[in-house]
Amino acid sequence: MAALLPDSLPPTPLAAADFPTVINLASGYGNFATPAVAAEKAIAAIQADRLLPGPVEGLLALREAIADNYHRQKAPQITPAHIMVTPGVKAALFALLKTILRPGDEVLVPTPNWFGFGELITQAGGTMRALPLDSADGYALQPEVLESTITPRTRVFLFSNPNNPTGRIYGHDEVEALLTVTRRYPDMFVLSDEIYNLINFSSAPVPCLLAFPDPHGQHLVVNGFSKSLALIGWGVGYLVAPLALVQAAAGEQFATGAAVPVPNQHAALAATEHSAAIAQELLVQLAPTRALLLAALAAMPGVCFVEPEGTYYVFADFRHFLPAARSSTEASAALVAQLRAGGVDVVDGATCGAPGFARISYALPEPELREALLRLQSVLLR
Repeated sequence: MAALLPDSLPPTPLAAADFPTVINLASGYGNFATPAVAAEKAIAAIQADRLLPGPVEGLLALREAIADNYHRQKAPQITPAHIMVTPGVKAALFALLKTILRPGDEVLVPTPNWFGFGELITQAGGTMRALPLDSADGYALQPEVLESTITPRTRVFLFSNPNNPTGRIYGHDEVEALLTVTRRYPDMFVLSDEIYNLINFSSAPVPCLLAFPDPHGQHLVVNGFSKSLALIGWGVGYLVAPLALVQAAAGEQFATGAAVPVPNQHAALAATEHSAAIAQELLVQLAPTRALLLAALAAMPGVCFVEPEGTYYVFADFRHFLPAARSSTEASAALVAQLRAGGVDVVDGATCGAPGFARISYALPEPELREALLRLQSVLLR
């Protein structure tokens, strides 16, 4: 079986006993060290005793730095007042959804989608409705399909770019074509989750929603620091929205929580100021394991996938290996259980709206990934 692994990287000399009983390829967090500049700035804030809670919407210096980043992305209209810092991106998503959803409202989500969207939408009082995408055409988001799925109850069109779990990047022209449709529905918001925007292996930058014309004030963005900028566990995200929505979300955050801790915000400020360098280091770190995973999956008979341009996942089609079951969801869960019993944990594609697929991370040390792939082969090809 080892022959199926690519020869471009030497086999690890480690013994099986050196690896975990179950190697986790399901984690949404990479094996990234906190950038030194971020840690140093947080430590400096602690040592200077600058720990009094800041404004609930976030430190002005951080919001100014984020706004400056958007100006460089051709979104000059964004000011610090359009930004609220939140305790993670899930909090940013929930704050926006809670603010804008009304009873009976639906959130239209291209599917496969991140498995956390559904519960956030439900907790915010809405209903998630899938806009099905197909691996056969590379998960294309067709404007006419979007138009056909919009109903009077559609309040939000929520998409991620790059997409989690597929890694698909929607380019400038594709996004513009979608916005040509959404502009015809001025009461519908367009919410873009751009947390993986700098984990990009394509030749063009990931387009930012805020750089497109927005005559009706529909465009909303969430982003954060744990994926593209390596602040894992620091709990810092943010939302960007029209002023009235930011004020409403800030009022809710003030009533139910507090501002993000000041040292964490200083770490995020340093990461924002050095974002290009930090992201480039992560891409260099990820490139070898990305190549290993793509080559190994391509060598496995019966496995299909669309090569991802962004994120640090591959969304592999394992439908060829599904066991007999009463439903595709049950079969998908059974296959994932078989893989776990074989020593590899992956995300069940059924939780993303695609039974029989699996989200596999390559953001882990190369020796562990190589061992995980040997285990994956042992289960699938026995």
